[in-house]
Amino acid sequence: MPTVVARGDTLNELNANFAQVPLRTPAFMNSVPKCGTHLMRNIVRMFVPVEQQYHKTFIQHPVLRQHLAAFSPNAPKLSWGHLLFSDDAAIALRHVKHTVLVRDPYDWVLARARFFLSENFQGSLEHLKNGNVAVDEVLNMMILGIHEKAPTLQEIFLHNAIAWLGTKAEIIRFEDLIANLKRLDSDDAEEFFGDLLAKCGIEALPKDWRERVRIGSDRKQSGTARENLSGRIPGMPDELPEIQKRIVNHAAPGLRELLGYN
Repeated sequence: MPTVVARGDTLNELNANFAQVPLRTPAFMNSVPKCGTHLMRNIVRMFVPVEQQYHKTFIQHPVLRQHLAAFSPNAPKLSWGHLLFSDDAAIALRHVKHTVLVRDPYDWVLARARFFLSENFQGSLEHLKNGNVAVDEVLNMMILGIHEKAPTLQEIFLHNAIAWLGTKAEIIRFEDLIANLKRLDSDDAEEFFGDLLAKCGIEALPKDWRERVRIGSDRKQSGTARENLSGRIPGMPDELPEIQKRIVNHAAPGLRELLGYN
């Protein structure tokens, strides 16, 4: 199994500086991997008592049955992970407030490439690091997959996001989260975060909600934020090149439109 190396944060300690209202319903923050999972998780953690946060693991399909306690309505918890659509997942989440975080597939390709080439990811792709493969070739691998080593973009989004559409799962777009962080003092941001937190079981915005959001979104608290990844990746573009955008559209036709991206 791949290993993710990420430094810890101090959010549990900072959480104690705020009055917390207990969750009355279990909530699960699901996401497509590399879509801003830590950012959303860290923000919402600032609104939930630490003792109701499920820190045992990032819940994924292989370990789902060992962590069903995270979803018990009798002991509500806030949990998080990358849980693909399945019969077991649908049953486990039947009484749970469920959000799914997604990201523009164009930007996702870059985020996935940065992570796989960093020292924070240790697994079966070590041979791609240290300039052994050109960056544009790595980007194509992120889109089209690597035979028997890494799934395709289409497969990941299909099972982790598209399959949840039309269910009670609430889709959250990473770009909307970022946009409202940038205008945190606005009425629009208050409406956005009030809605987001309600979808996670927090029924009312406290007066100090902006301070909590600022603390939770502090990139220094995220071990997987871009600037906190270890190892230089020379040549990685800030925007996906046009040819790779065309490859995304060919490999997963209609995906971006279905997720609300133009």
